[in-house]
Amino acid sequence: MKLLLIAAFVGAAAGLLGALCGVGGGILMVPAFAGLLGLEHKQAVATSMAVIILTAIAATLNNARANNLIDWKIVATVGIASAVTAWFGSDLMRNLSNQTLSRIFGLLLVIFGTRMLWKG
Repeated sequence: MKLLLIAAFVGAAAGLLGALCGVGGGILMVPAFAGLLGLEHKQAVATSMAVIILTAIAATLNNARANNLIDWKIVATVGIASAVTAWFGSDLMRNLSNQTLSRIFGLLLVIFGTRMLWKG
């Protein structure tokens, strides 16, 4: 029961973060799933990707209510390209160690976080 409460809190925070910042919530969910729920990094990533489907649908439906807020041409282009590479990326993820994946994830967070703080 305690794990489900933690999971619900992580989900609520990830949904809010995703809606406010345009991220899928994975930057919060992956570390929380690994650190708070005890999942291995690979399982945390795979679980986060599945949750992001629901988060993205909810936010997209709400954003679609605002006329012309979503650029559907960009959605189609980026969506197709990212879906294809995500398929192969998930194969690569399963072949890397949890430690390597954690380091890659952490490095990306530091790089992009520093860039966002520096450039405002």
